[in-house]
Amino acid sequence: MMCTHRHHERSLKHCSKISPARLALPLLAILFFTGCGREEQAEAWLEDGERLPGGEATNTLLFGRNAFIRPAENITPEHEPMFYSGNSFFNQAWVEAPASTRNRDGLGPNFNARSCAACHPRDGRGRPPESEEEPFLGLLLRLSIPGENAHGGPKPVEGYGDQLQPFGILGVPAEANPSVTYKEIEGTYGDGTPYTLLEPVYTLNDPAYGDFPDDMMVSPRIAPQVIGLGLLEAIPEDRLEALEDPEDRDGDGISGRINRVWDIRAGEHRPGRFGWKGDQPTVEQQVAGAFLGDIGITSPLIASGECEGPQVACAESLEAQHANTEDAAERLEIQDGNFERVVLYTSLLAVPARRNLEDPAVRQGKQLFLDAGCDGCHTPSHRTSADASLEETRDQKIWPYTDLLLHDMGEALADGRPVHDASSREWRTPPLWGLGLVDAVNDHTRLLHDGRARGFAEAILWHGGEAEASREAFRAMDAREREALIAFLESL
Repeated sequence: MMCTHRHHERSLKHCSKISPARLALPLLAILFFTGCGREEQAEAWLEDGERLPGGEATNTLLFGRNAFIRPAENITPEHEPMFYSGNSFFNQAWVEAPASTRNRDGLGPNFNARSCAACHPRDGRGRPPESEEEPFLGLLLRLSIPGENAHGGPKPVEGYGDQLQPFGILGVPAEANPSVTYKEIEGTYGDGTPYTLLEPVYTLNDPAYGDFPDDMMVSPRIAPQVIGLGLLEAIPEDRLEALEDPEDRDGDGISGRINRVWDIRAGEHRPGRFGWKGDQPTVEQQVAGAFLGDIGITSPLIASGECEGPQVACAESLEAQHANTEDAAERLEIQDGNFERVVLYTSLLAVPARRNLEDPAVRQGKQLFLDAGCDGCHTPSHRTSADASLEETRDQKIWPYTDLLLHDMGEALADGRPVHDASSREWRTPPLWGLGLVDAVNDHTRLLHDGRARGFAEAILWHGGEAEASREAFRAMDAREREALIAFLESL
């Protein structure tokens, strides 16, 4: 939630003019309204296409626990079998090599999870551990030391790389044992209602390869829901450039900017769109990075996973896995075709249709969202490129509520770890679509980059920097207004 108010035209639709295609939603959606008069009243505050945030790719069939598992509804016959094949590789666990399941082996030697779905259950959102004893799963820790790597990114830590991996296969020690505790921070709304925030404190115990450097920087990352990624990739680059305002020339207090990061495939720096600091430029690179960093699986895009300096057991394990494999392509732990299927799968997971649009609080909440200036960074809508690589994502009006830009979120959310152009205090604006269904899908409401917020209100209250004015506008609202704004967010 952030920043300055932008005016939006309202598309007023009369019942007699509503497109049949727009009404062709499943019974659940149709039951929102019982007659033309009620539908016209509820539609009057919606902008054109807002009901279907993913355009023609929107999921209108499943809600509740299965809200995030559907493919784009406009998926082509060519892509549909690839999607479901990719789904199997996303959800099934990888095992240690060598194994009889050749297409599923190569886990580790060190890792964070055994499958993509372990961190993104039901294609949804991870959460932080609820106790010091609970293992880290769905929350990982990025590591670096001052300086830059060859492409301007974070400099890895000798012996540990750029991500802590708290698990190892048989004979390979975990890199360390992380834990998290919380400090309570008390505050008060403008009407006197008290609230409590949780500030995480991370500890790394039992380092396996020597003490961590004193200047090591540690930044937590929660696994977000995996929906709408192909649509975000299809937003034209010139659209992102038009939204940039690094010098705040319009004086609105908002200075979003692109994080230009190294694109392995292109061999140049390109706009970062994915990751909490916008540190990945494409879905393909995001998937390849997660395979290697989280599961220890090499891919056609990132073909090597070196064991760091003193990790002797790790190196010996890798050598044993590949002792009888000479061909470089055969040494890849996920082969080209299967890798492409996982990339397509994660690109075409559908965004759910909007819900509860008949609720007056949702309508009021949208206006409060705009009045508080939250749309200054959470840009409501975009038009995707007409020549996007995937047919399903081309020329769609989408409503992700993000500008995909970096913004200063204040010292309270600073992680002390720069990433390419992103400073310690800067974070990419996360999309808001689907957040209202996280509780139904994943049985929790932990939000922000490290899951510290226990719901929308706490997430807003952590906002600072460029979002301070929006946070204070929310804090000054009375209880009914706060509930209305949250009802709007839950409808996204």
